[in-house]
Parts: sequence; C-alpha cells; structure tokens
Amino acid sequence: MLMDAKPNNIVAIASGKGGVGKTWLAITLAQLIARSGRHVLLFDGDIGLANVDVQLGLMPQRDLGGVLQNRHTLKEAVTRQEELGFDIIAGRSGSASLAALPEARLDAIGAELTALARDYDVVLLDLGAGVEQNVRRLAALASRCIVVATDEPTSLTDAYAFIKLMRGSPYMPEMQIVVNQAATQKEGEVTFQALSRAASNFLSLSPKLLGIIRRDNKVKESIRAQAPLLARAPASTAATDAAAIAVRLMQR
Repeated sequence: MLMDAKPNNIVAIASGKGGVGKTWLAITLAQLIARSGRHVLLFDGDIGLANVDVQLGLMPQRDLGGVLQNRHTLKEAVTRQEELGFDIIAGRSGSASLAALPEARLDAIGAELTALARDYDVVLLDLGAGVEQNVRRLAALASRCIVVATDEPTSLTDAYAFIKLMRGSPYMPEMQIVVNQAATQKEGEVTFQALSRAASNFLSLSPKLLGIIRRDNKVKESIRAQAPLLARAPASTAATDAAAIAVRLMQR
C-alpha cells in the first residue's frame, strides 16, 4: 500500500461482514492488552458505521471524520480513556464511508497512522465490515490480520472472500482466525476447519487459529449497557476466552 517495511505492532481486525462481534473483540483485546502494561491505541476504521464510541458510551470531541475534513491531525484526534487504560481514535457514524474516500487521501491517513504507531506497543485497527478495496488497503498496514467469523454460512463465505482478496495484495498481513459465538469449543474448531480447508484448497494458504470465543449472553448485556465486558462480567466465559486470545497475541 504505502511502505516498504511496515511496523510489526499494527494488528487489523476484520470480518468480511457485520454482526460477528468484530468491534466488541477489538475493544476487549485493547483493554486486556492495556492491562498487561502495554501502551495501546484502538483505531476505529469504519467511518460510516463507526461504533467503538457507541459501544463504550463515549462522546469524543475529535474523531476520524474531523481528520478527513482537515480540522485536525490524526494525532490530535487521539482520545485517552483513563478508565479503560488505552487510547482511541473514534470514527464518525453517519458520515461517508471509507469506500468513497480517494486512494491518495486514505494513503495519507495510513502514513499518519504508521508514524503514530511508533508511540505505541500495540495498535489495533477495527476495520469496517466488507471487502471493499479501501478496507483492504487499511488492512495492508498491519503485520497481522485477525479475521473474525462465526458458524453462519454467510460469515464463513465473507471471511473467505476477504482472505482471498487480501491474498492478492503485495502487502498481505499474516492471517489469523478467531471464531466467535461458538456453541462449544469443539463446534468452534469445526467452524475453523471449514474456513481453513477452503483457504488451503483454493488459495494455498493456511491461516492459523488464534482462538475461539464461546457464546455468552453477558456480551449482549454489556453492549446494551454500553460498558466493557471486563467491567461487568470479568469472569464470564467470553471474557476468559478473549483473555486467552490476548495472551497469544502478546506472545508475538
């Protein structure tokens, strides 16, 4: 996309489709990693349907929309969330999507983000749902890309489509899979194997399983309450599973 050597601390979180818990996972991982003492930035890369701030009940004074309108720089859009322990660059719900953004403007945002990443231990990119080119261009900034999928056929199809399109990028990040909302650990493994087989057979690619998050009603409750799951139900099934994923992520 823009660089010869990209930073190794940028992790993109993608899904191919909405409704699979991608943003919830991004928020939860950001908080878990920050609790380990790392300096973390969460970047909401879905402008039109941005919802990191919505899920957390935040009203940031500056956001990515203002950056795109040249009202402030990307660094000036960073909002520190002391109670959560990490920094956020919020998106802007209801505005034009990244898909409509000129490539040159998106590349400029990418260059700013890459420079900003030097100030952090980990930068998490919560990408917009879908497989549009500009979503993939943001994903190309990352050294690793977590693809979130569920056992729904449309989720698997769209996750595969995203991986396939990224496969053709010269800047393809390492692909890792998180299966969310699994009925059981075993069912989650079955879902991963279905996606892994398709990638291996048709793309000659073998994405690794980063983790499985079991279905947990506490997640829905926390989203409705606009509060982090780790604050409301830190010992819940989903929180425990997410913590294991965060540990694996930090081991790298």
